[in-house]
Amino acid sequence: MAKMTPRTLSGFMELLPAPQQQMERIMKVLRETYSLYGFTPLDTPVIESSEVLLAKAGGETEKQIYRFTKGDSDLSLRFDLTVPLAKYVALHYNELAFPFRRYQIGKVYRGERAQRGRFREFYQADIDIIGDGKLDITNEAEIPAIIYKTFSTLGLKRFQIRVNNRKILNGFYGMLGLTEKSGDIMRTVDKLDKIGPDKVKAILMGEEIALSEADADEILKFIAITGSNEEVLAALEGYQGRHEIFDAGLAELKAVVKYLAAFGIPAENFAVDLTIARGLDYYTGTVYETTLLDHPEIGSVCSGGRYDNLAEYYTDKQLPGVGISIGLTRLFYVLGEQKLLNDALPTAPADVLVLPMTEDLSAAISLATTLRESGIRTQLYTEQKKFKQKMTYADKIGVPYAIFLGEDEINAGIVACKDMTTGEQTKLDSAATIARIKAGLAELEKGAIILE
Repeated sequence: MAKMTPRTLSGFMELLPAPQQQMERIMKVLRETYSLYGFTPLDTPVIESSEVLLAKAGGETEKQIYRFTKGDSDLSLRFDLTVPLAKYVALHYNELAFPFRRYQIGKVYRGERAQRGRFREFYQADIDIIGDGKLDITNEAEIPAIIYKTFSTLGLKRFQIRVNNRKILNGFYGMLGLTEKSGDIMRTVDKLDKIGPDKVKAILMGEEIALSEADADEILKFIAITGSNEEVLAALEGYQGRHEIFDAGLAELKAVVKYLAAFGIPAENFAVDLTIARGLDYYTGTVYETTLLDHPEIGSVCSGGRYDNLAEYYTDKQLPGVGISIGLTRLFYVLGEQKLLNDALPTAPADVLVLPMTEDLSAAISLATTLRESGIRTQLYTEQKKFKQKMTYADKIGVPYAIFLGEDEINAGIVACKDMTTGEQTKLDSAATIARIKAGLAELEKGAIILE
């Protein structure tokens, strides 16, 4: 029978054991950090009814959706984690406590053209805070603190959380009489970092948006306001009193900046940036983008913002919220490509490999059980292989420690333990061996996950 050649579909990431351990380590930091701020884990179905999932879809989203039928059912794979959240909150409204704070790390699917760093199946890591009718501005100030804690714990220092408010932008365009074109203008301005001010101006004055040169210049002048957070806010105060929405947005932005120090965010990791618009009309207030200062080519590694009504397609209840999303698969791919993942951290599936040297495995099994009860991840190797093959296996999985247990060790009540990195071997009792292994593992785990 002819064998089929194994292959993985284009646009789908499939990791070998060591990088998978690196991905799991990042996910662990995300889960622990989000839990630290009182978010509950959520897991929604990968497959939803197309009618439910595509309630507010259209344009490119609908073109990219994976949609299929099973019997009489019209089904689709989820394309983000926000729409399933909206359905979940609307469905379970009476059973939830508000504000509802959830995090979710899960795979989503988009049938776009697969290319370098762009995937059809990828992990997103989202947090959202959903209010019932209202949601206090303090929640929007807390989001940067969570971003800061997350990336700091991963080992990064040189990153910047850039913040703006859509109301400021909408109010400013309202002052110029350009409210109807504000969405197109913001989507264009959002490309400033990628294409530069000259091309942005050309698009603004092009056939589609058709702004006058004076209006285009005024917009570029406005979004070019820079300086410290205090200087930018002072410059914005010069526009106060000319538009109600602008004034509301400025008050919200001031509130967010005010709480930064209390939330423990250093000034160098946070900046008010008027170029941040987030192209989606979905956002209505504070918007966020996070960039790695030494790697601007990566783009935003964490983005999101405030929205007025999460579940408007499923319920009449007003459910405002604020949230952020990390495109985890793409971030992991780029970090690996840039050699920013710390390869020195352990990626083995176990901390210790126990190699019995006797036919009777009772002592080896007992020792493995003792090690596991002490919290040490232990693998028991029982294959009937030559010693060299056993050591080759230990090297291949990258296990930090190997334990040899023969008749001499069993009779003497000791354990022969080899540090696979240094080659140092000790013969101690089980308690001392456990202490040595734990101390060594603590040293191995000291490094940051992401290197700068």
